[in-house]
Parts: sequence; structure tokens; C-alpha cells
Amino acid sequence: MNLFLRSLIVVFLLVPVVSHAEDARPHLARQGTATQLWVDGRPFLARAGELGNSSGEPAYLHPFWPKLKAMNLNTVLAPVYWERIEPAEGKFDFSTLDGLLQDARASDMRLVLLWFGAWKNSMSSYAPAWVKTNYQRFPRCRDSAGRALEILSPFSAENRATDARAFAAVLQHLREVDGQAHTVVLVQVENEIGMIPEARDHSPEADQLFKGPVPAELMAHLAGDFDALAPELRDAWVAQGRRPSGTWTEIFGPGVATDEIFSAWYFARFIDALATAGKAAYPLPMYVNAALIRPGHLPGQYPSAGPLPQVADVWRAGAPSLDFLAPDIYFTNFSEWARRYTRHGNPLFIPESVRAPDGSANAFYAFGGLDAIGFSPFGIEYISELGAKYLTGGYAVIAQLTPLITANQGRGTMAGMVPEGPEQRQPQQVWLGGYTLQVAFDPGGGYDVTAGNPAASPPPASPTGGLVIATGQDEFLLAGIGITTTFQLRGGGGMQVGLLSVEEGEFVDGQWRHIRWLNGDQTNQGRHVRLEPGRFSIQRVRLYQFK
Repeated sequence: MNLFLRSLIVVFLLVPVVSHAEDARPHLARQGTATQLWVDGRPFLARAGELGNSSGEPAYLHPFWPKLKAMNLNTVLAPVYWERIEPAEGKFDFSTLDGLLQDARASDMRLVLLWFGAWKNSMSSYAPAWVKTNYQRFPRCRDSAGRALEILSPFSAENRATDARAFAAVLQHLREVDGQAHTVVLVQVENEIGMIPEARDHSPEADQLFKGPVPAELMAHLAGDFDALAPELRDAWVAQGRRPSGTWTEIFGPGVATDEIFSAWYFARFIDALATAGKAAYPLPMYVNAALIRPGHLPGQYPSAGPLPQVADVWRAGAPSLDFLAPDIYFTNFSEWARRYTRHGNPLFIPESVRAPDGSANAFYAFGGLDAIGFSPFGIEYISELGAKYLTGGYAVIAQLTPLITANQGRGTMAGMVPEGPEQRQPQQVWLGGYTLQVAFDPGGGYDVTAGNPAASPPPASPTGGLVIATGQDEFLLAGIGITTTFQLRGGGGMQVGLLSVEEGEFVDGQWRHIRWLNGDQTNQGRHVRLEPGRFSIQRVRLYQFK
């Protein structure tokens, strides 16, 4: 029996089936260098899609469930609105949440709940009317001219306690109605927190704290983790003499970057209070997401102080109850941004990404290259026909590969492949299993891969990317779309590498099913392995060496 088949058997022998509902509750667990999401006693990959902001009500969403299921999703990210949950203070209405749970279960889907509480995309637009209208009790942030902003102040104990109470009520209700079924697997606390159009609050409370000392617990965290700090944060501290204590400007210098660090700390402390209260009610894994920075923008010109890479260390210190930080990636340099969210062993989860066709290949890179626990295009119910086609095909392959992916995460036996950006021209190098893989990306367009002839009406360019798993000695499994791979022996002493066999197939109920051998034109007469553009596929490759 070869190592490829043995690796599949190991997956099912080593993964315990846990019967007790509390033991099977969704949680995070380490495997090698990776952190995995476990649900019902098994590692779980969220093939997800996030709903649009106003689509989280059952009556509106109900017709979309068949479409979501047809795209091979197993998870939906759905907003839960504070204003609907607590329409009157202390009076909770969980009918919207219960409707989501009921429909998700009927569609055999998991849920990630997005708490739209105090903040959503910086603003406080989903706070209840009784909060919005009582600005004396629930104060707002203020700009440098003293004008109130539509942003609840993170410095207000009343804001924090009231939001935390509602959040805890949601988690308590979840424990009561979902503690056995485990429909909800993750919870996002707020959505894209940040200060805008200035980098910090200028209310009297904030100004007083800004003139005061940097909290000792933050200083202790920075000192204890100095060598691993984000460069921006470390350099700012060093430039000021790496003082052990002082005011915010004494420690980090004057300017909007320091304003952002200051704001990040107090947002993090606010969120930690919510996560602590929520986990006391029902300890599900929890995270916050970040709206990323457009090139050339300064703090205040984007939602500043959210869990962005330059202040991630501040968030880790200020919100230890959170399980991870997550990026919403809409930029073409997906891999660069995704890698920045794997520092300090941070589990990678992509709650928002583009729903365009190009985005589907990014899931392969996230799962295969960065040991992600989930991937999710945004506005999934509105995805285009072409985008749905590619996402459906990509998720179908990932579903087939999930046992192999989860068995290899954190073990150094798997890699992801995706263009670093639109300007990439040279092949990408991947080192795996004693070989160097040269990976070129072919988006197609102008060639009809179905007919095998130049197309009269060229199809649009397809996504490009994939993953590779070393399944045994001189054996690899490649999956993806629009990639061409050649193999070289690392330190081979002049030995050449040939393709002993290339086999296209699929997994059916966990078993490999052969479709066809590829030893002719499809491999350029044994020169390369090609996953053609236009469709996602899986190929098993066996190599040999010769002189």
C-alpha cells in the first residue's frame, strides 16, 4: 500500500468521533504548526460565503438557500443585528436568530454569526434606537473640532456594558438552542471596527487618557515580545528611545500613527469585555475582522485602529479573550495580505473576499498554503453566474480534498500556489518533498479548452491557482486551475526528473476514482503537469529520476 492511500486511512483512524455534545462543541486545536477548527469531533474547513449587510433576516434570505447549497458551501456568515435582538432595553427578541438557525439546519449548513453591535464598518448604524437617541447616556466619539460622530465611544463604560450584556444574551440563547446541534461554529465580534475620518477620538475622556501613561500591561506585552513585534510598532518605539514607560507620544512619537495605536488599545479592551462576557455564556471561538488599508492612505483616511497588521500586537495584548484576528481581503495581492495574518500562529480565516471569478482560486492558496480554517467571498447571494460557476467548481474540489488537507495542515507537506499579483511574470517556486516545483499560471482566454482549438469567441480569463500535497516518496497530488508545474530535484547531482505517471481523478466518498491517464499532449509528452484553465481538477503525479 503506497503512502498516498495510507495517508487517507490515517485521517479516519486518528480523528476521534466524539459523541458527547459538550465535548464536540466547536473549538480550535493545534496540529503541528497549524490551528484547526474542530466541529463535532472532527477538523472542519469552512467553505463559506458571507451575506450582504441587510440579508440576515430569514424572510429575505429564505429563497437564497438552494443557491448557496448548490455552490457547495458548507457555511454561511450571517449578520445578527443588535437593534433587532434588543429592540427595547432589556427585552430580547431572538426570532431572527432562530429563523437563521432553522433554515441553516434545513440546508445542512453551519453558521458564523457576525455581531453588528456597537460598530459596523466604523459606524454605529446597527445600535438600537434607544441607544442612538440617548447620546447623553451613550456618548459618541468626537472629531478634533469637537463635533460628535456617529461612532459610539469605546471609552464609555456604559457603551461597553450595554453592548456586552446584549452580546452575552445572544451567546446564552445560542447555548440553549444550539448547544447540541452546533450550527454556529464561530462568532465575529462587531464588524470592521475603526476610527474615521480621524485616527482617534477627541472627546474629553479620550484626550485625558491620551495625555496619560501607556497602560503598564501593554508595555509589558511589548517588552516581552519585542523581537516579534510588527516592524511599524517596534520601529516607532525604538525611535523614541524604547522607553519603559511614558505617555503615548513619549513612547511612540507624535502623529497619526500614535493616534491609531492609542485607539487600537481601547477598541481592543472594549472588545475583550464583549468576548469575555460572551464566552462566559457559551465559549465558542471568537474573532474580529479588519478593513485593510488602501495604498498611500494614512490613519484616519481608512478605518484606523482595527486589527490591522501594524497594530495587531496591540490587539493581542488588549483582547486576549479573542481567538484570532481576520483580514477582509479585496486586493489583488491576496497572498501577501493573507500571510501577514499568520504571524504569532494566528489562525487564518478570510471572512470577506471578492466574489469575482478570480477569487475562487485564493481559497486553494489559503487552505493549502497557509493552513486556513475558512474562506468566504462577500455578498455571496449576489454572486454573478460566472463567479458562481468557478466557486462551485473550486469548493467541490476542496470538499473532496478536505480529509487530506486537514491531515496535512501544519506538517510541512503541503503548499499553496497563487499569483502574487497581476504583474507576476516569472514562475513561482515551491519547495516540497525534496523537489523544487516551478509553477506558471495560465488564465486561458483566447483558447477553447473544451474543443482544444483556438476559440472564435475567446472565453474570459479564468482564475489561476491551486495547492500541492506531498503524498509519498516521489508522489504528489495537485489540485486547482490554470497552473503548469515542472519538477526539479533539489541537490540532485545532475539527476533529471521525469513524470512516471500523471492521473486525473476525483474523490468519491473519500476514495480515489480514476478518470484518465495524462501521458500525451496534456503533459507536453511528459515535460510538465498542467491543470488546464477553465475548470478545477485534481491530478496525482508520480516522479522518477534519470541521467
